[in-house]
Amino acid sequence: MMLNAFLVALAVFICVGGAELIGFTMLNRPIVIGPLVGLFLGDVKTGVMIGASLEAVFMGVVNIGGASAAEPGIATAVGTAFAIMLGKGSEVALTLALPIGILGLQIKTFLYIFLVGMFAKKFDQLAAEGKEKQIVFLHYGLWAVNWVLYSLVAFLGILFGSDAVSTLMDAIPDVVMNGLTVCGGLLPAVGMAMLMKMLWDKKICMFYFLGFVLSAYMNLPLIAIAVIGVIVAISIGMNDYKINQLSMQRVAAPAGNQSSEFDEEEEEFFS
Repeated sequence: MMLNAFLVALAVFICVGGAELIGFTMLNRPIVIGPLVGLFLGDVKTGVMIGASLEAVFMGVVNIGGASAAEPGIATAVGTAFAIMLGKGSEVALTLALPIGILGLQIKTFLYIFLVGMFAKKFDQLAAEGKEKQIVFLHYGLWAVNWVLYSLVAFLGILFGSDAVSTLMDAIPDVVMNGLTVCGGLLPAVGMAMLMKMLWDKKICMFYFLGFVLSAYMNLPLIAIAVIGVIVAISIGMNDYKINQLSMQRVAAPAGNQSSEFDEEEEEFFS
C-alpha cells in the first residue's frame, strides 16, 4: 500500500509538477497520467481506458488565470489508482474524479497563495540586487516544495483512503452503482459540451454536423473522420493563403496596372 501511494504521488509530481515547470505541455492531462499510473500499478490497459474516459470529461477544462474549474491531474491519478486497486473499473474513477479534481484545485490555489505568493517580494528584491543565481535557486526550490506538498495529498489519499473507499464502495447497493455508472457515461458528453461552448462558431458549425453524420449514419471510424478533417483544414488553409496573396498583390500594384490586368483577364475570359 505504501509503495502504491508513493507511485501515484510520483506520477502527480512528474506530470502535474512537470507541466507547470516546462510549460504548457499537456503532461497533466488525463490521457497522459492515466496510462502512467496504470504502468506504475501494473495495469496499463485499465489506465489507458480510464485516462481516455476522463480526458473526454475534462477535455473542455483548461485552468487559465481566474477561469478555473477542476484539476484533472490529481483527479485522474487518484481515480485511476482507486479503480485499479479496488478492481471496480472505470465507474469508480468517473465517480471520484470530479470531487477530487475540485478539491485538488483548491489545494493547488492555496499553495500558490500562501507558499509561492509569500516570496514575490523576495524575487523583486533579488532582481533589484542582480542576484541571478539566488533567483534561479529560489525558483526551482519553490517549485520542488510546492509540488512535493501537492503530491503528498495524493500519497495520503491513497495510503489512508483506500480502505475507507473500499468499504464505502462495498456498502453501496448495486442499483446505486448502476446509476453512477450511467451518470459516469454521460460525463464525457458534459466535457464535449463545455468544449463546444468555447469553440462554437456559426461560420464553422457545419463541419460539426458533417462529422456527426459521418459517424452516426455512415459509421466511419474516428481515424477516417480525423483524416477527412485534416484534408478539409488543409484545403481551407490553402484557399485562404491564395486569397491573401491576391489581396497583397492588388494592394501593392499601382492602380493603373490593376485596371490593365483586370482588362486583360476579362478579355481572356470572354475570348
